[in-house]
Amino acid sequence: MRPAEIRELLRLGRPPARHGSTRLARAWSIADLRRLALRRVPSAVQSYLEGGGEDEVTLRRNRSAFEELELVPRVLRDVHDVDTAVTVLGTPLPVPFALAPVGSARLFHHQGELAASRAAAARGVPFSLSSSGTCSIEQVAAHSTGPLWYQLYVWRDRGLCKELLQRARAAGYRALLVTVDTTVRSKRERELRAGLDLPTPSLTWATLLDGALHPDWSFHFLTSEAIRFANLASLDASPSAGMSKMARSFDGLTTWDDLEWIAATWDGPIALKGILALDDARRAAQLGVGAVVVSNHGGRQLDRVPAAVTALPAIVEAVGGQVEVLMDSGIRRGTDLLTALSLGARACLIGRAYLYGLAAAGEAGVGAAIDILAEELRTAMALCGAPSLADLSPGLVQARRPAVPERPAAAARLDGR
Repeated sequence: MRPAEIRELLRLGRPPARHGSTRLARAWSIADLRRLALRRVPSAVQSYLEGGGEDEVTLRRNRSAFEELELVPRVLRDVHDVDTAVTVLGTPLPVPFALAPVGSARLFHHQGELAASRAAAARGVPFSLSSSGTCSIEQVAAHSTGPLWYQLYVWRDRGLCKELLQRARAAGYRALLVTVDTTVRSKRERELRAGLDLPTPSLTWATLLDGALHPDWSFHFLTSEAIRFANLASLDASPSAGMSKMARSFDGLTTWDDLEWIAATWDGPIALKGILALDDARRAAQLGVGAVVVSNHGGRQLDRVPAAVTALPAIVEAVGGQVEVLMDSGIRRGTDLLTALSLGARACLIGRAYLYGLAAAGEAGVGAAIDILAEELRTAMALCGAPSLADLSPGLVQARRPAVPERPAAAARLDGR
C-alpha cells in the first residue's frame, strides 16, 4: 500500500464516545453492556443482577425459549421507512417497549433510577419506578420529563399502598403496574450465597476485598447517600429500616378483591404484571384492567414455570383483544422483541437489558441499551419485510426444527441394495 492509503486506515486516537461515553465505544449489543457491567460491580451486586429463583431453571428457559424459535422473513417488501410507534396504556411510544420496574437500582449505579429515567425520557420511552426503588417517587418525577409508570407491590399495610398510589398520581405517573407474582418472596440462593442484604451490601472482610477490586463502584458507594428504599423509610432512618418493613409485608394475603380498592385509589390505566395462567388472564380481562403482563419476574420468583414467550400466544388468544398484552422476561435482542410482538404482545418491558447499561455507564449506558434494542428491532423488521408493527404476525415465527442426523454410510448402502 501507498503511505497515503495506510494513513487512511490508521485509527490511533481515542475511540468515539458512542451514546455519550467513551466507555461504550465498543458496546454494540446488550451482551457487550453485560460484559462491561460485570467488570464494574462487585460479586454481591452481580448475584442480584444475574440471579434467579432456586435452581434458576426458569431463568435459563427465558433465553433458551427465544433461541428455539425461528423467524421466517418475507422478502421483496418496501421497508425503506420502518415505523415502530405504538400506544400502550394510553401512552404514545416511539418504540414498543418500556423500562421495567426494578428494585434497588442504586446498587448498580449511584444515580440509580434518576439516571435510568433521564435516559428513557430523552428517547420518549416510559420508565417504571418500583415500589422498592432507591429514589423517591417525587425525585424521579422531578428529574424526568418523559412518561412515568409506577409499580405496586400489594403489601400488608394497605394504608401505605394507598399513600404510594396517591403520591404517584400527584407526581404525574401515567399508568400503574400491579405485580401479582410476588405475594411472598422467593428463595434466591445466588444472593444468599453472596451474603447480599438488600437494599445495600453489608461490609464484611469479603465484601471489602471485593470492593477494592471494583474501585469505581466502591468510591461512589462510599461517597454517595446511603442506599435505602426511598419510599418506605425516611431519610433519617437506617438503610435497613425500609427492608424490615418490606420483609414483613410479603405475607401472601393479596387476592383479586384487592383490585377494587386499587382501582378506586388509582384513576388511570392498570396492568397486572406476572400473569402466566389462562384463567388468570381471562379473569383480569373480565375485571376491566387495561393490560396483563405475561411475565415470570425474570426467572426470579417461582422456579420451573414456563418461559414468558412460551406462555404468550395462548394468553393472547385467551383474552381475545379485550385487554392489551405486554410481555417481559428474557429479552436481550431486537429479534426477541420482534418475536414477542409477532406472537401478539403489544409491547414489552425491558429489565436486565437496561440494568446492564446502567451498571456499565449510568445514564449513557441506559441510553445505549435503549438505542441498541430500538435499532436492532428496526433492522429485524426491515429484514422480515415488516415496515410497521401492524405487519407483524404469528406467521413470522416458527419452532426450530431439530436437525436430522446424517445416516451412516454403511446403513445407506444397506438400504440401497
